[in-house]
Amino acid sequence: MTRLKHLLLVALLCFCYSSLKADCTNTTIGLCTPGTEEIIVESITEETEQDGTGITTIITTTSDITTTTITNETSGNILDGSNGYVSSSKEGDMDIDWGGQGGASMPSGSSCYGLGTDKCAMITGSGNSTSTMGVSGMGTTFIQTIDISDLTIDKGGKVVYTISVDKQDSQDRIYMHITGRNGNTSVFSGTDILSETGVTSGYQQYTGNFDFAGSLNTLIVEVGGRDINLAIGPLFDDVSINVLYNVVNTIVTQEITTVEMFIALNTDVSTEIIDVVETIFEFNEPIEDAPVFTLEPMEEPMEEFTYESVEMEVEFEADFGMEMDMPEFDMPVEIETEMSMEMEMADLEMEMEMPEVEIDVEPQTEEPTMDIQEPTDEEPVVENDMDSGPDETEEVEQPDSEATEESPMEDEGSNEQEDVQQEEKQEPTEEPVEEPKQETKQEQKQKAATKIVKKMGDKGRYETTNQIKTLIVMQVLANSKSFFVDTQLSEVQGFFTDVELPDTTIADNNIANYFMTVDSDNTFNQIVDSQYNR
Repeated sequence: MTRLKHLLLVALLCFCYSSLKADCTNTTIGLCTPGTEEIIVESITEETEQDGTGITTIITTTSDITTTTITNETSGNILDGSNGYVSSSKEGDMDIDWGGQGGASMPSGSSCYGLGTDKCAMITGSGNSTSTMGVSGMGTTFIQTIDISDLTIDKGGKVVYTISVDKQDSQDRIYMHITGRNGNTSVFSGTDILSETGVTSGYQQYTGNFDFAGSLNTLIVEVGGRDINLAIGPLFDDVSINVLYNVVNTIVTQEITTVEMFIALNTDVSTEIIDVVETIFEFNEPIEDAPVFTLEPMEEPMEEFTYESVEMEVEFEADFGMEMDMPEFDMPVEIETEMSMEMEMADLEMEMEMPEVEIDVEPQTEEPTMDIQEPTDEEPVVENDMDSGPDETEEVEQPDSEATEESPMEDEGSNEQEDVQQEEKQEPTEEPVEEPKQETKQEQKQKAATKIVKKMGDKGRYETTNQIKTLIVMQVLANSKSFFVDTQLSEVQGFFTDVELPDTTIADNNIANYFMTVDSDNTFNQIVDSQYNR
């Protein structure tokens, strides 16, 4: 057994590059655009084996699909004790001092002014130094460190804060500072001056944010400022911090599809089977939806046929057929006959034009058995019976010597005329040619319709459009155009009435019951009794 093995490997047929993942790496600062994209790596392995029975081809398609999904997650307010990041003494409602540098107080009620009647924080230090986090112009600070390692941030994001401030003295100042770290490494550090010295701001709500890249597990929050006139320092309350960060999820899936195809080298397959297979694949399209392989009909635009268009085609084929069906003439026979007649006439003329040669022939004389008539000036008459046999003799009247001398030439001329007459009799008579019968219009249409159907072919006649066309051709031959005309049926007036039949009511008719039961029984009994009266 001859064995042929062929291995074909096509790697990386389709590679879809993910721009989202490229834009959201460890070095991306801030929030990435949410979305989902895929990386598809497809490899095809084709293995072919051939033996005496046929060819087996196994195609294995391996698809490695990497799905990357990018989302923006949120930590919630990490200064809310219920979220588990800070204790109750470090919450952003400022009921308790966070601790820090310089003097501070925690007033409540009307002393908080626009911040509400609950407790708030007041900056009372008037110094002008640098804070622990490196902010200058500081007299008092509120500071705390928050562990957010549970969030597992490694693709960057954004820290958003909100704070309510009421600054009664325009000479005071207040700021918001946040530092982010990954272990001992500083990731970002930002300071926003909420209200600078010389600005009359009163009660305000401030919102800000700081972008960062990479990993983040610790936040240091510092709120500070100065009370320059030592009257009423800057007040603040309701501090919140929310961490928004990027999350990149990668899912890798592998799909393996194997298709085995066997081509049988069977020479005994009949032509009919091959035609059926070719017809199936000619008018159907293979659908490779794993794990099922199906064939679906091809959707081709259908040609519209109308009664008028088909009728015109039939008329055209019928008229065209009449012009082409000319009667056939047997031209070679006529030409041959004319040529033979011309040759015979030419031979006859040549014989007639030949010079006369006088030959002295002594006529054989026989004793006459009858009385010899007197010679006359009339020409001798030669009797020649074509039907007579070879033993019969010719009787010739010889009136004088001149007639005797001229008789041989006359006999020779008469023999030539007889030969021409014999040849003319031997010529075959021409048989009469039957003229083709004129076809009727219906027969011509029938031939035209048959021709139209033959043009469809053995396979094409089973197509949907040709099936419809065949039906219309049949209608044209049947001259049933009126069958396609929409006829509006007229409604008979008064056919429907408003009379309602009684429902759930049985009306008894005693007379009808009598005739149906009693009278019928009596009639049947009379029929039975009549046989005994005979």
